[in-house]
Amino acid sequence: MDSLGASLDPMAPEPASDSLAGILPGRWSVKATNFPMWLGGAHTDPVFEYSIVREEPLVLADTVHYTDHRRGPRTVVGTDRLRGSQFVWRGRGLLRLVSSRWSVAGSEGDAIAIRFERSALTPAGVDVLLREGAESPELRTWVAEDPSRLGLEFGEFASLTWLDHTPAH
Repeated sequence: MDSLGASLDPMAPEPASDSLAGILPGRWSVKATNFPMWLGGAHTDPVFEYSIVREEPLVLADTVHYTDHRRGPRTVVGTDRLRGSQFVWRGRGLLRLVSSRWSVAGSEGDAIAIRFERSALTPAGVDVLLREGAESPELRTWVAEDPSRLGLEFGEFASLTWLDHTPAH
């Protein structure tokens, strides 16, 4: 696959913490997930947007854009702070008391997989993201051939639902 062929480190799918600042900034479309919010039909077109607030220690501004089919376009804003190999997300506004933990399971080219732990409001899960603007019509097949390319276990891959849509954002 053209946009997925260049790996940052083919021997270690989980990116080193010092490379995350180079990988994550930008907009990412959720292409596959097992997260119930994206699977129920009421919330669609999820796009994650990351930008660097500080490089040492790494802190990201994190905005999730999606469509709520009753209320229209929505956003969830938070901050991600790298702690070891995981990010700790904390919401802003009404969500300032909410936190969760997530990590980049693996990255190759314009694709990444993120793994999030169970929190007070959400179950544990996995998302496969593709950098916005990247072309990858065969992403599902590419990941299926070897889920470990993105740091996924076979069971995690099997649990994914593929979102065959083009985000409206």
